Amino acid sequence: MSMPRPERRSLWDLTETSGLPPRRFVADATGRLALSALARGRTLAVPPEALRGQTVLLSSDRQLPAVAALLQLDGIARRILLCPPELAPAHLPAVIAEAGVDAIVSDGTGPAAHAAGATRTIGFETNVVSDPGMPGQGEIDREGPTEWLLFTSGTTGRPKLVVHTLGSLTGPLDDGLAVASDAVWSTFYDVRRYGGLQILLRALLGGGSMVLSQAGESVADFLARAQASGVTHVSGTPSHWRRALMSPAARDFTPAYVRLSGEVADQAILNSLAAAFPRSSIAHAFASTEAGVAFDVRDGLAGFPASLIGQAGGKAELRVVDGSLRIRSARTASRYVGDAQRLMDADGFVDTGDMVELRGDRYHFVGRREGIINIGGQKVHPEEVEAVLNQHPAVQMARVRGRKSPITGAIVVADVVLRPGSGSLDTIRDDILEGCRRALPPHKVPAMLTEAAGLEVAGSGKLVRRA
Repeated sequence: MSMPRPERRSLWDLTETSGLPPRRFVADATGRLALSALARGRTLAVPPEALRGQTVLLSSDRQLPAVAALLQLDGIARRILLCPPELAPAHLPAVIAEAGVDAIVSDGTGPAAHAAGATRTIGFETNVVSDPGMPGQGEIDREGPTEWLLFTSGTTGRPKLVVHTLGSLTGPLDDGLAVASDAVWSTFYDVRRYGGLQILLRALLGGGSMVLSQAGESVADFLARAQASGVTHVSGTPSHWRRALMSPAARDFTPAYVRLSGEVADQAILNSLAAAFPRSSIAHAFASTEAGVAFDVRDGLAGFPASLIGQAGGKAELRVVDGSLRIRSARTASRYVGDAQRLMDADGFVDTGDMVELRGDRYHFVGRREGIINIGGQKVHPEEVEAVLNQHPAVQMARVRGRKSPITGAIVVADVVLRPGSGSLDTIRDDILEGCRRALPPHKVPAMLTEAAGLEVAGSGKLVRRA
């Protein structure tokens, strides 16, 4: 059984329905695109009609050209493949073959900038090109169904591609968030990944504007640019936000709405954000590229109410099977590309692989099923230990991982970034470990703590966990 899909309309149709006054824009660190200008022109080197019925791969380092292409090609192209800039070029030939790519739309940057083979490449124009012979964007026939191909956030090997439609990406969600039509949205995510794309679509379809992040831009510069652009709603992973709170620029940032997703939002980061942004609404959401958005929580507490499990008739239905959260909704992707693996079970539920534990009347996320560390036959979820480490007042962020041991098979080790003014790890190590001993069974307590100046965050916004 699958959930009904909402009636589709093109991205441009839905964006234009909200009106195109000059104030509506999409901007990055180097430029701004007024949607009203795009209404009578194009940013592609060819008219969009030239790509009708084709599979198009979007490749650029900047996000703005990709956003402009999405607006112009949804409903015209048969498929649009959103290619994040960190995709390894070695994976590109297999990706192009698997997706059946007919054309690459690129500004000369990104993983496919120098793709070899017969696939033709079409350029982006630097500015909107007015073409008197071309109908306005609102006059172009966009009745064809377009599949949106997104990479999963897998961190090993080549990530899989999943198939969405605009309908599954924008299906109804009972989150209760009231947003003014002139809201300015932003996100630390790249909008070519599911988390960032959700924010982009919410901005475009809600009548607002969007400020994009920029690869290589410092957190301080991004926050300053977001504040100068009047950003009101902003999202990122907990790792994004921990890094942001380390920047003095966070003190001058005044959003109305702060959202976390993509990783476990523990109580420490929720408390820190509430203290840093006392006038903001703080929410944490659960979503995955395959399963879509399940819910968001705005009560300031980690985890989610147990009452959400088993509710029938909602926009998203949730189950817990063997400790793993499963989701069925109209926002679920339809299938994987070129992979025999089933995306859903027989009832239409997606197994997210995110493990939860019931504590009282609330479920708490404890980690990913594949991320378990085996300590002499006993299981440890790194995220569970990180949540305890992050509660210590001297710890800004932590990463827990396993290290091989000839005796137990593995031991738990942790890298910690300390808050400024906390002193050296040597002086507070015992206090941090004592906090772990009070909250965790012995096999979960780190055997070793190492101080780190910073922790690597992947393009997905998640902590890089390789040793």
